[in-house]
Amino acid sequence: MSSGFRVKSPNDNAVAFFAAQALSGRAAELTQAKDNVDQAVSAVQAAGDGLDAISGLVDQANSLANSARSTNDPGQRAAFAAQFDEVRGQIDSLAADASFGGSNLLGSGSNDQTVALNEDGSSSLTIQNTDSTSAGLGLAASNGFAYDADIDAALANTSSARSTLRTSAETLGSNSSVLQTRIDSTQQLTNTLEGAAAGLTLADLTEESANRLAVQTQQQLGTNSLSLAANSQQSVLSLIG
Repeated sequence: MSSGFRVKSPNDNAVAFFAAQALSGRAAELTQAKDNVDQAVSAVQAAGDGLDAISGLVDQANSLANSARSTNDPGQRAAFAAQFDEVRGQIDSLAADASFGGSNLLGSGSNDQTVALNEDGSSSLTIQNTDSTSAGLGLAASNGFAYDADIDAALANTSSARSTLRTSAETLGSNSSVLQTRIDSTQQLTNTLEGAAAGLTLADLTEESANRLAVQTQQQLGTNSLSLAANSQQSVLSLIG
């Protein structure tokens, strides 16, 4: 009881010992899987933050194109065009920076991330990369906004980019929800496994204390009985003497 275990080795109870070992082992593997899912959630959150910032820049690009469309002054149009192209560059920088732990879900190329959801990888979720660079969003260079057609094309492109970003954000939100659900369910299962393992090996301190008290009481009663018997014998001998 002092150690807190009633089964510390196979010698105590081989069946209980090895069953507890198996339960604890799986709980440890599930904890590692949960940690990996936690990392994936952080990567998705980083991508979501990046999408929010990029959406703000696309709105800014749209506003610049509208401003250029409202004037016929070539100098003003050129100034708006320069700012538009600068915003495109900032979009590319944000897409490149929206990474976590080496995982970037907004860059160009194939950067899909597959996340194992359980201890043996038999269940997984693939989070697809969404190219949110200016090229990936279809935001072409301004061409100086020299012609109305250039500005109209920029406005059409920013409108399409907005739609793409909304879809990407919805997809990331869905992925995040799935991952969080698996984190919660995995934690609950881990707690169940650990509790079952403990039930097989840990001592019931209340029961053990009661048993120990019972033994001590029996020993005390035995001692008292012997003492009474001895006293009785002494009394008898005293009367005979």
